[in-house]
Amino acid sequence: MAVRAEDVKRLRELTGAPMMDCKRALEASNGDFEEAIVYLRKRGQAVAAKKAGRSASQGLIGSYLHPGSQIGVIVEVNCESDFVARTPDFIQMVHDVAMQICATDPRYVRKEDVPPEALEREKEILRAQTAESGKPPAVVDRIVEGRLGKFYEENCLYEQHFIKDQSGNSTVRELVEGMIGKLGENITVRRFARFKVGDGLAPGATE
Repeated sequence: MAVRAEDVKRLRELTGAPMMDCKRALEASNGDFEEAIVYLRKRGQAVAAKKAGRSASQGLIGSYLHPGSQIGVIVEVNCESDFVARTPDFIQMVHDVAMQICATDPRYVRKEDVPPEALEREKEILRAQTAESGKPPAVVDRIVEGRLGKFYEENCLYEQHFIKDQSGNSTVRELVEGMIGKLGENITVRRFARFKVGDGLAPGATE
């Protein structure tokens, strides 16, 4: 089908994807914007998978200080070249990731970063909660595995819903994968630190 230039422009504004990718997405989805967005996300995932093994030793250290100066975040996001690190799109993504960490307080970057002992401890808690239902052990195990998704969403940055997406349909992982597709380089969040005034201090304590 013929795709109107104004529709391509609108999809680009919605997703930030390159113009030609937006045109292909609209063609593949017969002009349906929701389907086109899904197409672009899948393409981002495919591109990310191809580039995942490439070295990403450049990047930026980003920061975010919440109004009131009670919470602050420092995050390192890597890419392959200094050129990409200085692009407005990459800089904005780093800022958005720092803001995400400030708002949601994740403990890990990815699911794979959760220590085995922490994961097993969470499973034991979920088993104890589910066992009270009287369901058979095999059913309890399946329920526990299903509920782990919520644990990952709350504690792993990449699994969280991206706070700037008002629809709640995209994750931070998809944000990063979309940027990989757009900028053509491997991009990864390496590490972060979140500081909150008073964290770790007992009431009335001083250091």
